[in-house]
Amino acid sequence: MLKTARAWTTSAERLVITFVWALALLLLLPAAARAENTVLVLGDSLSAAYGLASGEGWVHLLDERLQAQHPGWRVVNASISGETTAGGAARIDGELATHAPQVVVIELGANDGLRGLPLEAARANLTRMVEASQAADARVLVIGMHIPPNYGPEYTQAFHALFGEIAKAHDTAVLPFLLEPIATDREAFLPDNLHPNAQAQPKLLEHVWPALQPMLAAEK
Repeated sequence: MLKTARAWTTSAERLVITFVWALALLLLLPAAARAENTVLVLGDSLSAAYGLASGEGWVHLLDERLQAQHPGWRVVNASISGETTAGGAARIDGELATHAPQVVVIELGANDGLRGLPLEAARANLTRMVEASQAADARVLVIGMHIPPNYGPEYTQAFHALFGEIAKAHDTAVLPFLLEPIATDREAFLPDNLHPNAQAQPKLLEHVWPALQPMLAAEK
């Protein structure tokens, strides 16, 4: 009887020890490794919520929606105000390695256009980001932009066409123009007339959502 009781106790102790070790290992794993699914947003000030309070930007609103409607998904916002496609191309490998995303949203290029940078350089940088993301087994959404017409019709038209061309060449999802629902509404922008205000952010989310949502359920 004593031997039987002791054997049971030893077995129970082993189960407890095994559970404790498993829990400890889980807690030691990087957050990215523990998350089930990640949407990585690589953008500029339009996605970094420039001039807004924390939590007001469309990317943060997207994270809230995913937590409510798609449990197991999270958003990592790797957007930086002033970022160009060159900066994104330089950072993409590190972001992919750190966060292991299932979906990558690329919202870069506006600052290239506003600075009049060569479009072939922007094309190469965007292509680099798309190909690196796909090589990491992530689905990609390319978000395009327009720039003011004072840059000349040839440059502005080629700039906008760039995003669709890259998406078509690499078979990615594409949203042609992030600011489409608010572009003609001055009341939707901060005093600089460049960055959307807090009231405009939900409209941007609703604009992005139809392009992004199917990617959450897509098979790899």
